[in-house]
Parts: sequence; C-alpha cells; structure tokens
Amino acid sequence: MNDTVAAHSNQMIFCSACGTQMHVTAAACPKCGARPTPGSLSTRRILPAVLLLVFVGWLGAHRFYVGKVGTAILFILTLGGLGLWWLIDLIMLLVGSFTDKDGNQLTLWT
Repeated sequence: MNDTVAAHSNQMIFCSACGTQMHVTAAACPKCGARPTPGSLSTRRILPAVLLLVFVGWLGAHRFYVGKVGTAILFILTLGGLGLWWLIDLIMLLVGSFTDKDGNQLTLWT
C-alpha cells in the first residue's frame, strides 16, 4: 500500500450538499452524487493544530497556524477568551469542524 493511500485510509468527510459521510478520496457523494468542490479541504492538519492549542493556545498559535491572524491576536489579548474560546476551538478541532482562513475544513489528522 503506498503512503498516500495509507494516509487517507480512515479519513472521512461530509458531503457539502447533503451531509452524508463519505471517504476523503471519493469522487462523488454516494447518496446524492455531488462532487467535492476543489479546495474545500484544507492542507493544514488537525494534530498540529490541537498540539498548538493545548500547549500554547492562549497565544492563539493554532489560529496563526491556519492563517487566522486577526482572531489569533484577539486570542492573545483575551487569553483565549478567558478560556472559553480555547474550549470551543478544542471541541471544533476534535469533531472536525474547524476551518482555515479560506473556510476550508481541517479533515486530516496527520
């Protein structure tokens, strides 16, 4: 098995048209047939973002990592929204709904 296939073997995404769960490499949704839009998945990874959030989250490092500079600066000024934004971002990262600066979802862990 080559490295690309192995990296994607357990990765699932949700169809943007109907919400059905499908494999990240699927050419079209198995339920509605919608094709994934190019660029709808981020090139950033979840694991580095989670590690940055856990260890230096109060500095907004995870938001700098995904390109959200403005909200990263707010994270610094408010110490992660006094912990509330930190918790919300952690939950969003763990459930796979966190996005980068272009609105693309972070779907791959490594």
